[in-house]
Amino acid sequence: MGFNCGIVGLPNVGKSTLFNALTATAAAEAANFPFCTIEPNTGRVSVPDNRMDEISAISKSAKLIPTQLEFVDIAGLVRGASKGEGLGNQFLANIREVDAIVHVLRCFVDENVTHVEGGVDPVRDAETVETELMLADLESLEKRITPLEKRIRGGDKDASMQMSLLERALEKLRDGKPARTVEVTDDERKSFQMLQLLTAKPVLYACNVDEGSASDGNEFSAQVEAMAAEQGAQAVVISAQIEEEISQLADEEERAEFLETMGLSETGLARVIHAGYALLDLITFFTSGPKETRAWTIKRGAKAPQAAGVIHTDFERGFIRAETISHDDFVALGGEQGAKDAGKMRQEGKEYVTRDGDIMLFRFNV
Repeated sequence: MGFNCGIVGLPNVGKSTLFNALTATAAAEAANFPFCTIEPNTGRVSVPDNRMDEISAISKSAKLIPTQLEFVDIAGLVRGASKGEGLGNQFLANIREVDAIVHVLRCFVDENVTHVEGGVDPVRDAETVETELMLADLESLEKRITPLEKRIRGGDKDASMQMSLLERALEKLRDGKPARTVEVTDDERKSFQMLQLLTAKPVLYACNVDEGSASDGNEFSAQVEAMAAEQGAQAVVISAQIEEEISQLADEEERAEFLETMGLSETGLARVIHAGYALLDLITFFTSGPKETRAWTIKRGAKAPQAAGVIHTDFERGFIRAETISHDDFVALGGEQGAKDAGKMRQEGKEYVTRDGDIMLFRFNV
């Protein structure tokens, strides 16, 4: 099961620098001119999770396998992208393929790095990108009205639901609001997702600040945080330049010392990864033993058979039960045997909703 976040923004805001640091590679060329990233670069990053270390130490695991999140570096957007300006059509097509958006906003002043809009104004930049996405959504929805009307006249009930969703989305978009503000019921959610609206995707704002502002942010990042709060969205302060420097340090102690000198307790990338994980409404469960401790990713609300299916489809198909221990109990009681002895290993059936941090062993029969 793959989950990915598309890194978007105007040209020269630090997208590719951030991507390079995230993946600790030079896969995306970072250059001081628009469109240096033409084909979307994709990189998978491990999700930092201290619980894995605790679990593996108790299980004496030979190997640790963290869960991963995929990031896609998408070509820079410019004003008019919805009409094909710049690399607009390609940009929009690439965004349509991701699950969530990490919107990088330039929150630093540097005369040596040009800005396509002439000056630094992250709120304006955010509105520029959002406007282009809304215009693209409007055009997409308006093209669907006539075919849907024909299906409704033919008595297609699904078409009636789709038309209701379409009309509500159009109302929001024409009012200058993104499609993610449309309220949908659980029954409508799948149909709404099938509309593939760009502005329906959850957004995380990454405020790319100068090195001196990495710990506390600056006036630009404060503006973004205020905007995000109004939208019910999240914002993370990060210095892509610092993160790129950290990514070049192979030794963990060196990284820790470097962070300390910068007044940081953790990397900005860790905050971006955790925020992206939360943005996609994901949780982690674990499997653990002498061979390996492994983290697995599932959507919040997934039941035990679905969690089993992430490991192997046979596990879901032949699911019998899940032997489950919470992370806290596993650590406090010294592992599986201690949890069993204390009556803290639970036998969970098909309706059990998996919890974040569960350590699970699946029983199945195919």
